[in-house]
Amino acid sequence: MNGLKGWVFVLGMLGLMAWGVQRVTQEVAALSQTMVPMREMQGALSTQVAQILHPTPTIVPDPITIVHQVQQLARLETVQYTVEKVVTAEAGQEGLWGALFGDRLLFVAHGVVIAGVDLRALGPEDLWIQDGVLYVRLPEPEVFVATLDNDKSYVYDRDTGLLTKGQVDLETAARRAAEQAILEAALEDGILEQARANAEVFLARLFAQLGFERVVFVTSTPTPAAPR
Repeated sequence: MNGLKGWVFVLGMLGLMAWGVQRVTQEVAALSQTMVPMREMQGALSTQVAQILHPTPTIVPDPITIVHQVQQLARLETVQYTVEKVVTAEAGQEGLWGALFGDRLLFVAHGVVIAGVDLRALGPEDLWIQDGVLYVRLPEPEVFVATLDNDKSYVYDRDTGLLTKGQVDLETAARRAAEQAILEAALEDGILEQARANAEVFLARLFAQLGFERVVFVTSTPTPAAPR
């Protein structure tokens, strides 16, 4: 009999423990559900704080547009150079004051130079036929575009003095100098000569399609041969 009572007591204790575990599990689940809105609130608050500390810039274009000039172009772009130059710009580096008030930066510039001929300058007097040959006097080649690629150009290094925050317009001056240096590099490399050569090849094919199989490009009007 005592053994039966013992088993009843053990079973009762096991049931009580099972009920306690279930109760604790329910409490934990309820607490977790309560914490979800709190976590969402904390996440939203963190997002708001981040937006305040690092706001996204708002750009609003002026709705008024003024067109100053509309010009018809007949540019034949025949060559493009992609140039890289390294430019050093500095200010206040004279004497012993450079360590205190000097400013120096190293600018890596990537630029594009485009050249060709402007066919608007080509008139009837610049095309003539002599002895079955079409003579063409092309306008002088010129540079149409010489500009920096801002996506690829950057300040590689900048060194300012201990008592200065740097010259405000030093990078602007460096960009200006880099643009001029890129143009000069392209000119020295013969971009205008290449532009003329490419233009002659292109136009020779065009005139051939129009029925002129013999085309000669000249820089001046040839003297007609004396009749025999």
